[in-house]
Amino acid sequence: MSDAPKRALVTGGAGLIGSHIVDRLVREGWQVRILDNLEPQTHKNGRPAWINPEAEFRCGIVQDYETMRSALTDIDVVFHEAAYGGYMPEMAKYVLVNSFGTAQMLEIIRDHKLPVQKVVVASSQAVYSEGAAHCEIDGHVTPLLRPAEQLRAGDFQVHCPRCGRPTTSIPTPEGTPGGGETVYALTKVDQERLVLLWGKQTGIPTVALRYSCTYGPRQSLFNPYTGVIAIFCTRLLNRQPPVIYEDGGQTRDLCFVEDIAQANLLVATTDKLDGLPVNVGSGRPTSVRELAGIIAKQLGIAIDPIARGEFRPGEIRSLISDISRIRTIGYEPSVPLEEGIGRYIDWIKTQGAVEDYFAKAEAGLREKGIVQNIAK
Repeated sequence: MSDAPKRALVTGGAGLIGSHIVDRLVREGWQVRILDNLEPQTHKNGRPAWINPEAEFRCGIVQDYETMRSALTDIDVVFHEAAYGGYMPEMAKYVLVNSFGTAQMLEIIRDHKLPVQKVVVASSQAVYSEGAAHCEIDGHVTPLLRPAEQLRAGDFQVHCPRCGRPTTSIPTPEGTPGGGETVYALTKVDQERLVLLWGKQTGIPTVALRYSCTYGPRQSLFNPYTGVIAIFCTRLLNRQPPVIYEDGGQTRDLCFVEDIAQANLLVATTDKLDGLPVNVGSGRPTSVRELAGIIAKQLGIAIDPIARGEFRPGEIRSLISDISRIRTIGYEPSVPLEEGIGRYIDWIKTQGAVEDYFAKAEAGLREKGIVQNIAK
């Protein structure tokens, strides 16, 4: 698209990523409509104060046909951020909101011949089973998911699928095979494949952005199932140790939310990446244990994390996003991790008392097998 369209729908526009996309679009002169159901798990206190007053706000669910049809009226670009996420136990809700909600949205645009010029969908690095890796014997390999039996035995290494030797994580390009190994990840695969396939069938440009772990101001302090930085912060602020799974050696590519918003604007205003899945991240790995230390230091709370001999089946051990593709349109991560965490903590300090919701959720996670014990 040579001329930037000016009317956007941001589903999930009250959330962490969606609200920052809204702010960026408004600053750039777009007319913006938000559709968000204010999910109580995330928005415990209802409509948040940060919703941009220059955007039109509608409260509703993406899986409701008439709500979605009305929200899509007179829209040029859809930024589809609405999703149910994290390590929550509700399988059916993931499929209803993420998979069905996306499919129905695409049908509405097609069947009502709406003038939508582009759809940008929020996918996730969770679509990769494990990140790309290097084996000293076999070179660049695509490891398989680590079996629960291996993790239960206390072996957390990612082994070469050919020779079985331990591997080293390397940047993961978009062509890396995946499939998703949690219910959330499966529905993210659904979302991006539905959108990209639909785009080919209809001729309407589409892009699927595979976000790395996103954090920053407005990340919910109420959701105990998603957002490792938020969970660690709330634990420490309640003078409780951060809980780490496996040995804490898992690495994450952590990306500041404003960089994610910038990526959305870039792909919306160029045709160079149309029809493609696109990694968005920092390109830098940080171990979970190292992350806990950075947060504790910035909070000034000297409590070490604890590993209680637990693991989460389907969790990726190490994933560094290869961001070469999105760099071709001018994307560059601009906020270093330490600065980003500092800005998030400054925001938390404006939010009043902070509870430790994670502690209340732990028993349910174990009961449903989302967290399991390592054999003694």
